[in-house]
Amino acid sequence: MSRSWERMVERNSKQINKRRKKEGKGAIAAPAQQIDRFQGRSYIVPTLLVLLAVLIVLISQPWSEAFQQTASMFWVTVGLYLLLAVFYYLRRPYLAVGKDFLETRRFSGYKRLKPTEIRKLVQQPGYIIVETVKGGNWVFSRFMNRFPIEKMGERLHAFATLHHIEWELKSK
Repeated sequence: MSRSWERMVERNSKQINKRRKKEGKGAIAAPAQQIDRFQGRSYIVPTLLVLLAVLIVLISQPWSEAFQQTASMFWVTVGLYLLLAVFYYLRRPYLAVGKDFLETRRFSGYKRLKPTEIRKLVQQPGYIIVETVKGGNWVFSRFMNRFPIEKMGERLHAFATLHHIEWELKSK
């Protein structure tokens, strides 16, 4: 289906759903867009935060007589570092590959790339690199975030051939 046809079908289904809602009927099923989502697991930042909390405790020595801080505020600070570590561990990084976009979450929020904004896709052993036309490259690493690189490479290769994006496969 062409994109203009898809937009027309989507617009018409929205209109029909509004009318059916007024009539008290259920909505018709919208055509679901197939999105492949590859999730990793962040473990380096949480580990560093836990080590930082331990370092703060060891340097401050709250058990000694020379400890001159408010004990409750000190333990709240250490607890918040540990809570932040848990938050980063549970907040899994991902790459979503749709029909005509790539999406991920960065520190500054959700980022989405259209095929025209992608210069090249590179697969190396343990890495996937999305080279963008504007801005920094997106790097997905097996070591840093435990991404399934082989599966991602297969899906991104199909995405690259569909949208005529340069695909490069490097081996050591």
